[in-house]
Amino acid sequence: MSFAEGENIGPYRIIERLGQGGMATVYKAYHASLDRYVALKVLHPAFHEDETFLGRFQREARVVAKLEHPRIVPVYDYAEHENRPYLVMKFIEGETLKSRLSRGSLSSEEITQVVEAVGSALAHAHDSGILHRDIKPSNVLINNEGLMYLADFGLARIAQAGESTLSSDSIMGTPQYISPEQARGDKDLDEGTDIYSFGVMLYELVVGQVPFSADTPFSIIHDHIYTPLPLPRTINKKVPESVERVLLKALAKDRADRYEDVPSMAKAFISAWATAGVPMEGTALTLPSVTAMQDQKSGKTKVSSNAKTALGKEPKKKKKRSPWVFIASGLLLSICCLFVFFATGAGDDLFANRAPTEAPNGVVDVPRRDGPSGSDFPAKPVGRDDFPPELIEARRYTKSNPDDPYGFFELSLIYWDIGMPRPAYENLDIAANLASGDIDFLIEAGNEFREREAWIASTAMYLRAIKRIGFSGDVPQEVEENFRQSVYMAAPDPELELTYPLIDEIMKVDQPIGLVGQARHAYYNGNFTEAKVFLNKVNTLDPGLPESALLEGEMSVIEQQYDLAKLILLPLTSDLNSSPWIRAMAEDFINHIP
Repeated sequence: MSFAEGENIGPYRIIERLGQGGMATVYKAYHASLDRYVALKVLHPAFHEDETFLGRFQREARVVAKLEHPRIVPVYDYAEHENRPYLVMKFIEGETLKSRLSRGSLSSEEITQVVEAVGSALAHAHDSGILHRDIKPSNVLINNEGLMYLADFGLARIAQAGESTLSSDSIMGTPQYISPEQARGDKDLDEGTDIYSFGVMLYELVVGQVPFSADTPFSIIHDHIYTPLPLPRTINKKVPESVERVLLKALAKDRADRYEDVPSMAKAFISAWATAGVPMEGTALTLPSVTAMQDQKSGKTKVSSNAKTALGKEPKKKKKRSPWVFIASGLLLSICCLFVFFATGAGDDLFANRAPTEAPNGVVDVPRRDGPSGSDFPAKPVGRDDFPPELIEARRYTKSNPDDPYGFFELSLIYWDIGMPRPAYENLDIAANLASGDIDFLIEAGNEFREREAWIASTAMYLRAIKRIGFSGDVPQEVEENFRQSVYMAAPDPELELTYPLIDEIMKVDQPIGLVGQARHAYYNGNFTEAKVFLNKVNTLDPGLPESALLEGEMSVIEQQYDLAKLILLPLTSDLNSSPWIRAMAEDFINHIP
């Protein structure tokens, strides 16, 4: 049950729902007696099925609430309402560091601010015996005055805590930022796990990309454990050698080889930064272009600037690596919101008219127009002198033919292919609305974006098509299989919020795969208890569902239960009744077993 706007929750009056993450739904609320706004983080009902959860929540909330530091988002209160426990936190209006990075490289001053703010926050928490375990740019908040805060201390801890404050109990962080020992499920974590994740984030700020970004979340986790760290200066020659040494030490595979504590790491980084003369020069390291960042973070094949998609001709497809490759991350939170609009069919001009995007941590990410003031023309992709001619031609065509869905569809494909996902999704939504009753169009759109491994878009288009087909006949097997694959692949994205309205839409056409999607999203965002609750529901509802078995096998590999993983996955590799992508993915997971 969701809290409603205007409802009183204890002394707090709900103003609006801000967003939903893997573990909690966040609301903006007003505290009348103190005359201030707060952020309410309400833990998901799935946790209630764990009989020990409430006691754990109360115990761990007390610990987290004691953290008092100017760079930590404070917890004001905790309670429960109608058996739903919630945390009350400071409401911060601004943006996340992830959102800031999406607009370009940080200045040297901003990088120094990140080191100082996050470093001091972590040092204080560690002195109090508390680990964060999920350091990443989306958990660093920047308010409207430019002050930085570290958010979500203890949220994963509260969800799955053990007896010791400095222990892990197999809590998984976000794959791109997870430490090797956390990825292995070690029980004796210490400050070193946060030092590593902090190091990954600094590597991203300085080098321009995360060190490991593979085809699947499991591959990323595997790389953190076994693959040598890519040398920063081989990727970005502008990285000072002294800074490279700090990153190499912070990201050592063996905990004993890293810095002893966060203050030592922060001091070494700032000293190296100053020694290199970067701050005094007042220059920022140049990050890769938007296209390059999209390639690295999403794993999608790069399309060169001279790729052609002429109007009236078949759109150019991107090179297909395999039928199951997952785009693990890199889409903006605003794109996640588009997924909901696609599924429901709402909105014709989402970016021009929509309200500010509300992130799950209570920070407000205010959307910014890409082009000049008063213009609907997006800013030029970073690193390009001009827009490709096919983009200009496509835009002219849509302006002259505003009722032609194929014009907007081709325009969306061009935007996607040149690494501009935001206008790609905007124009795809316009195209889908114009062709809302054309099932063939929706399937074609789903197929095109599936070929590009754009799983969010393909899911949305197949979902619309299936809903339309449901009124008149049976869904073709190929469409159903493609839809299920798209949901499965899109689910783990750490920034993809599978909100209840969206899940409700998926549940209406395929309840079991909707639950599998929820389970995989929860698992890859560290919410093991919730993931297993969803899987239990799937197995009760549809025993023997291949997608459910695949996820169970995938989880078993990650948890190093190799015998169980083989027992589950081997039958899938030879089951001709399973979809080809399921057989291929099962075989790949088996190949990762030592």
